[in-house]
Amino acid sequence: ERERETNTTIAHVYRGTFVHSTPHTALQILEDALLGVDTEGKIAFIGKGEELNKLSQSCGFSPSEVIQLAQHEFFMPGMVDTHIHAPQYSYAGTALDLPLLQWLNTYTFPVESRFKDLEFARSVYTQVVKRTLRNGTTTACYFATIHTDASLLLGKITNDFGQRALVGKVCMDINNAVKHYKETSEESQEETCRFIAELLKKKYPLVKPVVTPRFALSCSADLLEQLGAIAKNNNLHIQSHISETIEEVNVVKKLFPDSESYTDVYLKHNLLTDKTVMAHGCHLTDEELALFRETGASLSHCPNSNISLCSGMLNVRNVLNHKVKLGLGTDVAGGYSASMLDAVRRTLDTSKVLTIQEPDYCTLSFEEVFRLATLGGSQALSMDDHTGNFEVGKDFDALRVNVAAPEGPIDLVQVDEPKILLEKFLNLGDDRNIVEVYVAGRKVVPFE
Repeated sequence: ERERETNTTIAHVYRGTFVHSTPHTALQILEDALLGVDTEGKIAFIGKGEELNKLSQSCGFSPSEVIQLAQHEFFMPGMVDTHIHAPQYSYAGTALDLPLLQWLNTYTFPVESRFKDLEFARSVYTQVVKRTLRNGTTTACYFATIHTDASLLLGKITNDFGQRALVGKVCMDINNAVKHYKETSEESQEETCRFIAELLKKKYPLVKPVVTPRFALSCSADLLEQLGAIAKNNNLHIQSHISETIEEVNVVKKLFPDSESYTDVYLKHNLLTDKTVMAHGCHLTDEELALFRETGASLSHCPNSNISLCSGMLNVRNVLNHKVKLGLGTDVAGGYSASMLDAVRRTLDTSKVLTIQEPDYCTLSFEEVFRLATLGGSQALSMDDHTGNFEVGKDFDALRVNVAAPEGPIDLVQVDEPKILLEKFLNLGDDRNIVEVYVAGRKVVPFE
């Protein structure tokens, strides 16, 4: 067994099956395990069920307090959504009939411009945080809008509900489609600094700001440079989009003729760091992936969006072979589902389509995709030192899954081993199977 050396006391002890990933093993199953969570919400010990009496004495808890999981239940790490647009949740499931650049102008920018209305923002942001938490997203990396106060409100709502989050006020000083939905370069810099300062001042334990240039097409070179400097000076995360569609890649080439590639545009402006997460990357070259590897920047794979907007298909195997950090994202509302279970399924689908096209392709296994949705996402957001799997000293971010939940979507015919239960849940499950959600040891679902 492993134990954490601290002065904190044990708050909860769980006994049953735990499934998680390690950097070396895509799926590790711990049967009849004991896991203790301390009063700080960190994993205090992991041991075997048969060690109950010994552990209860050494760690100071009563065996009668142990919470026992049922036969069809298991704990898994919380899922990490590395790319989601909170304001776009208002029209999720619609407006998927245009390619990216036309889609932004026709649907996205007009909707996002409404978020200067704080009551509208509060309503949508409350819905999206509750929906993602119920669906097992314990960590979310959010794009908001250009509106500072509404973006701060998103930070408050994620904190109030107990979700771990990176929240970004969007920066864009170029927008020819919706005239009033953009900022001047100066406004964007000033408001980004105000957003960062005010969000940090709140001292939310799990919510942090992320510097968010929308993408190279909506930011001037001057703005990109300033945002790179702001991120560096404050040691902050950075998020943006890259190489989502061929059309976008070609326009970037015209706008930035001095840059060797789309990746080079971000690199030149100090926006490619080991705390950067870039969404999509469907059309990156091997040379560009090498730059991601060298800088430590990560990719967010958003398969629902890539298929829904006909953007392209990311070759995940190639990204992993380049040893680039990779997580999964829902990319609401380019992706129509806010559930990370959907991201898992579409990731598998995309990998299988690539196999159909190229029979020698090494298809992703469900175990590998499970890792991408949990530990991979934590790595992509540079949070894997304290989340992503079950290790002593890490925060307890976890889902209690009941595969046989009453009125749920899964019918069990026989007693299945945990690996089969996990596969069934990933392929067939939904929020009815996620009976409890924990973030940093605190039970956040069901809502109080």
